[in-house]
Amino acid sequence: MASILDEYENSLSRSAVLQPGCPSVGIPHSGYVNAQLEKEVPIFTKQRIDFTPSERITSLVVSSNQLCMSLGKDTLLRIDLGKASEPNHVELGRKDDAKVHKMFLDHTGSHLLIALSSTEVLYVNRNGQKVRPLARWKGQLVESVGWNKALGTESSTGPILVGTAQGHIFEAELSASEGGLFGPAPDLYFRPLYVLNEEVGPAPVCSLEAERGPDGRSFVIATTRQRLFQFIGRAAEGAEAQGFSGLFAAYTDHPPPFREFPSNLGYSELAFYTPKLRSAPRAFAWMMGDGVLYGALDCGRPDSLLSEERVWEYPEGVGPGASPPLAIVLTQFHFLLLLADRVEAVCTLTGQVVLRDHFLEKFGPLKHMVKDSSTGQLWAYTERAVFRYHVQREARDVWRTYLDMNRFDLAKEYCRERPDCLDTVLAREADFCFRQRRYLESARCYALTQSYFEEIALKFLEARQEEALAEFLQRKLASLKAAERTQATLLTTWLTELYLSRLGALQGDPEALTLYRETKECFRTFLSSPRHKEWLFASRASIHELLASHGDTEHMVYFAVIMQDYERVVAYHCQHEAYEEALAVLARHRDPQLFYKFSPILIRHIPRQLVDAWIELGSRLDARQLIPALVNYSQGGEVQQVSQAIRYMEFCVNVLGETEQAIHNYLLSLYARGRPDSLLAYLEQAGASPHRVHYDLKYALRLCAEHGHHRACVHVYKVLELYEEAVDLALQVDVDLAKQCADLPEEDEELRKKLWLKIARHVVQEEEDVQTAMACLASCPLLKIEDVLPFFPDFVTIDHFKEAICSSLKAYNHHIQELQREMEEATASAQRIRRDLQELRGRYGTVEPQDKCATCDFPLLNRPFYLFLCGHMFHADCLLQAVRPGLPAYKQARLEELQRKLGAAPPPAKGSARAKEAEGGAATAGPSREQLKADLDELVAAECVYCGELMIRSIDRPFIDPQRYEEEQLSWL
Repeated sequence: MASILDEYENSLSRSAVLQPGCPSVGIPHSGYVNAQLEKEVPIFTKQRIDFTPSERITSLVVSSNQLCMSLGKDTLLRIDLGKASEPNHVELGRKDDAKVHKMFLDHTGSHLLIALSSTEVLYVNRNGQKVRPLARWKGQLVESVGWNKALGTESSTGPILVGTAQGHIFEAELSASEGGLFGPAPDLYFRPLYVLNEEVGPAPVCSLEAERGPDGRSFVIATTRQRLFQFIGRAAEGAEAQGFSGLFAAYTDHPPPFREFPSNLGYSELAFYTPKLRSAPRAFAWMMGDGVLYGALDCGRPDSLLSEERVWEYPEGVGPGASPPLAIVLTQFHFLLLLADRVEAVCTLTGQVVLRDHFLEKFGPLKHMVKDSSTGQLWAYTERAVFRYHVQREARDVWRTYLDMNRFDLAKEYCRERPDCLDTVLAREADFCFRQRRYLESARCYALTQSYFEEIALKFLEARQEEALAEFLQRKLASLKAAERTQATLLTTWLTELYLSRLGALQGDPEALTLYRETKECFRTFLSSPRHKEWLFASRASIHELLASHGDTEHMVYFAVIMQDYERVVAYHCQHEAYEEALAVLARHRDPQLFYKFSPILIRHIPRQLVDAWIELGSRLDARQLIPALVNYSQGGEVQQVSQAIRYMEFCVNVLGETEQAIHNYLLSLYARGRPDSLLAYLEQAGASPHRVHYDLKYALRLCAEHGHHRACVHVYKVLELYEEAVDLALQVDVDLAKQCADLPEEDEELRKKLWLKIARHVVQEEEDVQTAMACLASCPLLKIEDVLPFFPDFVTIDHFKEAICSSLKAYNHHIQELQREMEEATASAQRIRRDLQELRGRYGTVEPQDKCATCDFPLLNRPFYLFLCGHMFHADCLLQAVRPGLPAYKQARLEELQRKLGAAPPPAKGSARAKEAEGGAATAGPSREQLKADLDELVAAECVYCGELMIRSIDRPFIDPQRYEEEQLSWL
């Protein structure tokens, strides 16, 4: 394993040497193994373009994937790099000896300016073949052009800046419209704006760059051989608001700010780095005699566009002497210097050369180097060859450089997608902050690393930085996964101990009151944090133990509320006799189980408030679970205790409609003990049906008897239908109540009479009230005077019963007359019946030969038949078939039995003697054939099948049998 790791580390070191880029430094591993599966390509890769020019190359420019080069003195070659196989040759049409001095291509790749050594300027548009001279520009040797990136389009350049060798800056605008022979010229205008001077006077304008800030301000940077000028201002309102005249007019009376360096190359060049096309540039590099001035561009600064400036000296062997730089291009982290025989890349962060690329002598000396901002590709050329540099993953090792510079934020930004490198940066930043005694920042960084947990914790403990240690533990806790429960328990417990120890140390110190409050707030934030809730819930038992060991009851309650451990909260309030606070917790969280548990305690101290809370919860509480608390509370028998219990039980019964027997029985017991006036009303409201009452009748009877509530007992007896006991007990209370009870068994006259006799006996024998006895006799029609006479004593005279005896005799006389009238009516009815029977014996019907069966419509006389009084006639078998479906099942079985017996019976013999013998033998064996026929006729022919009850009962029967419905339906199709 050791050899494998050594080989891996060696491969890492070799790849760092082979890879051009920023210098690498030794970084300790932080728990990551990052195997390098393939060799990384260099940042700068050179490629020679497969192209042999027909003439020497005098100038080359590239922009927006459009490449333009001048060949010789009269040929322009244009190549769309997206269609490299279709080059375009344009003849400049020059007959003089003028040479191409410089070429300028705008950011869209549409507008090409060709500056000639004869102080003439030609214009070529990408969409045209015509080379057009710019008459207004004649006489100026153009050295630089500042394109208008904000307003320039493919058809127009917008206002642009032109710098000349004489130090003049002009404003111009070009249009691609040709317009025919007499059309407008491409140069819409060409006017002077400013003259750049050095100590000796006007100096060539080597570079021009124009930009516009997000706030509408314009910026122009112009360079000469030794100076860099800045023009900053806002364009004036009016017709020329889009141009630069207003900007330069502000510097008429005083020169613009500039940077000057003593050495002189005879020329200078300015390069910008723009991250994306049409975005603001981020950095600049100015190649001049003393080196390269590099810095950032900040459009938000009011006085200067340049910031973070520094001068990087040229590498050894490069400078104004034997090997001066010819051109410069700027990338994100490097600037590349073009020399006559090589290209050198210098890191803008460290100033170290990371690439020195020599060119073969056979290609000739290098002439110039340009950059295509749209693609990021770099182009260099000699008179006989063109080369292209590809820039790949330039920022791959920048994090190491930023790390060495202790610029940790930038280092993290450039290794965010490389966890191993990010861990290294975080570890280095954490160590740096720890050494700087910025312990909280150090803790935050350590928490994000893969460093050993124990080592970091010990570092903070040794430095006595409990606050930083707590920060480290909290961030480690937040980064744990759901499965790491053991680690979470450890961290939460440790954090709780740290907070409690710190609070204990600060408590009571008046000078540390503010710090105590801040620590307390932090502790509460930790306990209530949603991120920690899962871990705190898993460790709640150990945390409660810690809180108890420190005696911090305030936070114990606070933590219990957060964990929704309301049982612990309520128990705490009850222990400290804060019963209203305990009830408030119960009412707020409405947990029935907690109510069941703590109600026996709370009802002793705040009964009214507790019952109010019960009533508010309504059906969410099971009243049966609360009965034990009410029983214990109401055992004292005080009025307030019983009244609160009754109030809740009445709510359950009357509002919630409870039907549980235990609840109704308990309410009965409360009524019997504390509110007897409501007992009878409750019983009467419950009803008199034993199947509809919800209380136990036997329990109610015993309870009422124990407490002497006789009327209530009478009611219970009535519900139990024990009328004799009800009357006996009612006679002890009220005779009228006994009378009501005696009338209850309405269907049992014998019992009613017996009960009324009890009442009469009680009235006569106990109360000795003859008038009341006579009233009882009048109230019950079942009682006669002779029934009550035995109850009266012998000394009572008949005068007391005269009216009753007369009324009884009248009633008997009326009854006898009714019986006589009924007997006479019965005799007359018997005579009418006998007369009807005599008439029926002589009744007959006539059957004609042409008569047919009412069912089958065949001649009736062909088979045995039945004739009914209504006139309907049926064959015997047809009638049997029609009657059978309408008979009940038992009659159908009887019909089949009769048919079977009739078929087995012997046929009737001919002759009277033999017939008598057959009848005698059949009588001994069973019913005769005639008897069977009679029984069959009684079943089948008792009534007409069309006119009798059978037809009425079949009114709901469908015409078509449901089982044959489909068959019948198909037969009609």
